[in-house]
Amino acid sequence: MVNSSAQSALRGRMTVRNRSTRTAAAIVALALAGGMTGTAAAEQRPTVDGFWRVAGYGTVLSIADGRLQEYQTTAVSCLQGDSAKETARGVYRAADGTVLTVRPTGSLQVAGSAGDRTLRRIAKLPAACGHSLPEDPVTTFDVFWQSFEENYPFFAAKGIDWHAVRDEYRPKVHADTTRSELFTLFSRMVKPLYDAHVAVFDGDRHFARVRPGTSMPDEKLDAKAKAHVVRRDLKGNEPREFANGRISYADLPGGQGYLRISGFAAYDKQDPSYAAQLAELDKALDAVFSTRRTARLKGLIIDLRINGGGSDALGLRVAERLTDSPYLAYRKRTQYTRPQPILVRPARGMARYSGPVAVLTGGTTVSAGETFTQALMDRPSRTLRIGEPTQGVFSDVLDRRLPNGMAVWLPNEEFLTSRGRTFDGTGIPPHLRTSVFTKEEFAKNRDSAFDAAVAALRDQRLS
Repeated sequence: MVNSSAQSALRGRMTVRNRSTRTAAAIVALALAGGMTGTAAAEQRPTVDGFWRVAGYGTVLSIADGRLQEYQTTAVSCLQGDSAKETARGVYRAADGTVLTVRPTGSLQVAGSAGDRTLRRIAKLPAACGHSLPEDPVTTFDVFWQSFEENYPFFAAKGIDWHAVRDEYRPKVHADTTRSELFTLFSRMVKPLYDAHVAVFDGDRHFARVRPGTSMPDEKLDAKAKAHVVRRDLKGNEPREFANGRISYADLPGGQGYLRISGFAAYDKQDPSYAAQLAELDKALDAVFSTRRTARLKGLIIDLRINGGGSDALGLRVAERLTDSPYLAYRKRTQYTRPQPILVRPARGMARYSGPVAVLTGGTTVSAGETFTQALMDRPSRTLRIGEPTQGVFSDVLDRRLPNGMAVWLPNEEFLTSRGRTFDGTGIPPHLRTSVFTKEEFAKNRDSAFDAAVAALRDQRLS
């Protein structure tokens, strides 16, 4: 996800699901029964045109004449967001390439996001959408605060009294407050959240904080860790690379395999669309999970220690190659919607591996890297997590515009385990804790997590 660490604006914002009306259902039934001519049935086919409220995402959609327009709403505001053009019936493509599928039965699917989002028809746009908001600092503050108030699910878990924060900071904002002062004030307000999916933007400036004691993955650390694994763990044998180098695989002694995934995005340099990323991922998975290899593989190490996130759906695609029976990956909800079950179903017609797996994680396992880790927790076959807790950010990101042109990112979803637990803030803990790419590990040529995984797979010490 920045998708989730670099995810597209639309990925976290545009959302949909709706229930068909009795009238629409009757029209369809009559058409199927032959009670209408083909032309008449087509003319009266349920349409997605109209106005929709996206439950739990602070968003209203207007759809007409082949164009989808987003409006970002709170109790005190309505700001026009992004738009998308229809490319096929009910399918819309935004300027950044994000594809949204709107169904007249009341659901919206955002390509790359897990599950659907609920839409409810409304008669018209909210009244606030009919006029422009003032761009003054006080109005901007109120929209900023209200956006978090209505959407951020983790204040209680993090011990933050958001109303007290408002009482402290709003008196400091007045008509002459500069943009720089406002940016600093907003940054101070969200800093105690230490949430990698929260960010404040003003032009080229941005503010974000990760969980204390951790860092975000970057190209330098990724390259260093990758070289360390090749030199030390793979004995200099270069792994086979796929998906723009973001996925690599090597066979290990004793019938084990090593699969490294550094992200769930940027698999295709030329085409940023989800379809292109999925195609590249499938090529990689076909090569890694060949019929011959899966038949002889005795254990698999999946290295997510440097994983910057991306598309949750791509993580689910990998999980489909790691099971022979369906199971619950997780359930998603907002503060205003019921938990939606997201399942892992075995990939059809493709070779799969359902044996023991050791998953390596760390604080630089972020967003979609974490939802993938969570999707393996209830995997029917033995799965062991080794390393350090993940970063602790799972939700898609709402990209909210502010009246004065500034912007903010914030999460609005919870990812629940089968027992109703979430790991936001704390991250998913390992079964076996080891050091992960520390200065000492590099200096002393160690890789404690890798060695522990090899031993666990060899001795079948998996949960």
